[in-house]
Amino acid sequence: MGRRGGTMSDELKYELAKELGFYDTVQREGWGAITTRDAGNLVKRAIEIAEQSLAERGTLDEGR
Repeated sequence: MGRRGGTMSDELKYELAKELGFYDTVQREGWGAITTRDAGNLVKRAIEIAEQSLAERGTLDEGR
């Protein structure tokens, strides 16, 4: 995923923006132009990816 310390890499953010359909807005107007909903969806998707990665490594608590 991104760097250690809880931050996403720029590469990941751009990849997710493309996946979620607002990459063009980011390219034209910057990150400040995306909606709150889009920002939330980006974070939600990043968390899903992180959880999947941890689960594949077998380090995610199954009791959650």
